[in-house]
Amino acid sequence: MKYQIFQVNSFTNKLFKGNPACVVPLKEWLSDELLLKIARENAVSETAFFIKNGCEFHLRWFTPDLEMDLCGHATLATAHIIKTELKYKSNIIHFKTLSGNLSVLVSDEFYYLNFPSRKPIKTKLPNKLKDSLNIQPKKIYKSRDYMLVYESEKEIYDIQINRHKFDKINLGTGGVIFTAPGVKVDFVSRFFTPQATILEDSVTGSSHCSLIPFWSELLNKNILKAKQVSERGGYLLCENKDNRVIIGGQAILFSIGYFSI
Repeated sequence: MKYQIFQVNSFTNKLFKGNPACVVPLKEWLSDELLLKIARENAVSETAFFIKNGCEFHLRWFTPDLEMDLCGHATLATAHIIKTELKYKSNIIHFKTLSGNLSVLVSDEFYYLNFPSRKPIKTKLPNKLKDSLNIQPKKIYKSRDYMLVYESEKEIYDIQINRHKFDKINLGTGGVIFTAPGVKVDFVSRFFTPQATILEDSVTGSSHCSLIPFWSELLNKNILKAKQVSERGGYLLCENKDNRVIIGGQAILFSIGYFSI
């Protein structure tokens, strides 16, 4: 069988920036083992697979290591392909996922992801995580991911991970968010996943399910601008809406191809 595949850079409008994701439309589901093998072969942080089912799309996300319960940048990439390449007429795209029903609003070349809010709770820093960091955080929170809060944007840029120690931490599908107030945006962040093929994620939409409610409350504002300060970098337009968050960004197509199984 021959399958079409798209590679998209999410949370950017520039090639070689943002977070790359592969998007694979399917007519019927392949085995989980095969989906994981395809994701490994693609060698990007996430591969999204989707099937159109009436007025909605069944969407799944795979890293090279496992299936994820939620992924922002691959959802944005999928919406971009559905809208621009498959010429979907509606400006609202509905997805059925492991994290429930999600939607994406398309407006003026931006994609606004409507995701669940995951407000983090204050907690303690595990010793294994503490030992893996060159700079210690000011405060520690946790939802799906650990969220480590620092005083300055410079500290986020300067974070270094001792991977040998970091990979001894088992967080399941979670990772570690590093965040601080931004200089030109409301807040900045980076995201690392222990035991993952790709240690640092370039731009992590799902981490903003926790970042948005946290910074919204701290800064007393519901509309925020964010930047993930990885090497590739990306910008996000954020809105806090009670038990939901809106995560906005742009996308650009990098390549179209085919693979055969």
